[in-house]
Amino acid sequence: MIFDPQVVYIVDDDEDVRIALSRSLSKRGMQVEHFPDAQAFLNQVHEDAKGCLILDYGMPGMDGLELQDHLNRRDSTLPVIFISGHGGIPESVRATKAGAIDFLEKPFDLQVLVERIQAAFELGTKLRAEKTRRRMLADKRRLLTEREEQVLQHILTHPSRTSSKEIATALGISPRTVEIHRGRIQQKVGVKTTIELYELFGQMH
Repeated sequence: MIFDPQVVYIVDDDEDVRIALSRSLSKRGMQVEHFPDAQAFLNQVHEDAKGCLILDYGMPGMDGLELQDHLNRRDSTLPVIFISGHGGIPESVRATKAGAIDFLEKPFDLQVLVERIQAAFELGTKLRAEKTRRRMLADKRRLLTEREEQVLQHILTHPSRTSSKEIATALGISPRTVEIHRGRIQQKVGVKTTIELYELFGQMH
């Protein structure tokens, strides 16, 4: 079995900080890669890389918050931990509202950072699994015809009115036609009941 370790990515324009953090975390058995700016990181690391991102808040060019926003727009699953020598409450609030795990002011306790990294690794694993699940469901949904999609939409938006007669009335088709479409939907996505269908797609709606 191939071991695929999680990586701590450090983005900080202060070389001394990057090297010191990299050495300290490496001594604790972590795999570390570091970058001098946001663009260097984006050029080399995929947004769904396994691990977490330790990100300096204030950097020239694209700053930490802008990089976080960029990753969020790309639906990144890489958890972010901010570090800053000049951050305050407003900056911390902005970062955490945008999804950061924590905002640590320099100098910070290394053990606190290690604990945040471990939490980030766990969160990242969950986020990647959920993203894989969403992609799988989207792929299955693309197999549906236009009418099958309409039937599914009705089931998801009206979970208390999913009888064939109720769906038929809403869509202007016969109950028998609804039953045929429902059966094809369930076959295509791999479920046996309407309840399973709702449980599978309900959170995506």
